[in-house]
Amino acid sequence: MFVGNYWWLVFPLMGVFAAVGNRYERSARRRHQRRLEMLHAKAEVRAARRGQVLPPYGTAGVPTQAPATASAATEVPQKVQLQRLFDAHDEITRRWLEYELDVAKLIEFPAMSDGRQPLTAAFLRARHAADRARPASADAKLTAEDFAAYRTAVTDYEVAFDVAERDARRLKDTGFTDVERHRLDTAKQLLSVAVDQAATPAERQLAYKRVRRELDGLIALSDDAIEVLETKVSLELPAASSSGRDTGGPSLSKAGTPEADGAGGDALRQAQGAQPGAEGAQPGAHPEPQAMPAPWPVPKKS
Repeated sequence: MFVGNYWWLVFPLMGVFAAVGNRYERSARRRHQRRLEMLHAKAEVRAARRGQVLPPYGTAGVPTQAPATASAATEVPQKVQLQRLFDAHDEITRRWLEYELDVAKLIEFPAMSDGRQPLTAAFLRARHAADRARPASADAKLTAEDFAAYRTAVTDYEVAFDVAERDARRLKDTGFTDVERHRLDTAKQLLSVAVDQAATPAERQLAYKRVRRELDGLIALSDDAIEVLETKVSLELPAASSSGRDTGGPSLSKAGTPEADGAGGDALRQAQGAQPGAEGAQPGAHPEPQAMPAPWPVPKKS
């Protein structure tokens, strides 16, 4: 009876199922396209090291020899080739540390620190593999197999970072809810105050604490990133202000009073100036002793 009365629901349900299937198919095509791009990027890097040039991605063709002579590459000493690989290895690590140690970049591109992302996880595995295969120095004597293994590890490391960086810049904060994105925006604004040297020490410390609170549960900051951020927050601050931050109270100057340029110092000076009998006197100064009157002369007996 129900089917006979609501048979017309079959047509909208077919449209819904078709839309879901098309969306899944497009997602699968995008994943497959990213895999093909990653494989082609790897092939380009390897061909460049062999002195060859691959045809552009998506076109047919065979690799051609680069204008430079390929025989010259084989004559380069192993020490020079290792040094080049070291430079490429260190450059990739430097680019990665720009994300790992810069909290502002982590907020802007959180996928670069999220090991749950497949491409980020692949990059981290490639980084560990390159670090393990790296020789102790450029003077190390490697066999042909070990040298080829390290060269391949650096190539995979470079390609994996490029692909992970491209994916992180594409995703940005799309993996968070509206409430979480609002917290990230708040943390970004507070971070600009925390590292602003024009702000007072109290404002910078308060902004730093709020940044940590807003990012808690959203982005995992490494110990090195926290140390770099704390260094930026405490930059150009007097040494006494750091001791006040540790104790949680106002910073004290050498004389034991709050800093003269802070609000606490002004309030204390006003309170001291309002005390009875202290008008016009400097805080902490002792009153001058008043001169006693001369005694009345007593006449001598005749």
